[in-house]
Amino acid sequence: MLFGRKKSRPAEIARGMREQALSLTAADLNLQPIEARPHVWGAIMELGYARAVASLCAFADGTVSLYISTGGGIIGAGEQPAVREQAERFLTITETHVADFERVDDTPPPKPGRVRFYVRTFQATLTAEADEQDLGQNRH
Repeated sequence: MLFGRKKSRPAEIARGMREQALSLTAADLNLQPIEARPHVWGAIMELGYARAVASLCAFADGTVSLYISTGGGIIGAGEQPAVREQAERFLTITETHVADFERVDDTPPPKPGRVRFYVRTFQATLTAEADEQDLGQNRH
């Protein structure tokens, strides 16, 4: 070990970032319900691929990140106005469909070809899953 510190592997870092996104609370971000979104303060869309999972995370504080399970991704994308605007839209659309999601305690990643959504609400974490092809062709 150089300088007495163990280096983390990219996949371990990505796993830690995903776990943080799924475990932090609205209070951690100093978020309160607002009129447009009384339930939803965060949404995570995960796409399962043969060798990786991509996790797109959007939170009401403007944070937007993309994590790839094999390592890498984009942190701080919410600083870009166009990205932040689309993240707000994602959260607002998620709010309108919040009743379509089920409450969960476990947060496994999706299998290849599947898309899983995790919705962070002020009361619980919710989920829904669909086939990637069905979503891409508006069949879900």
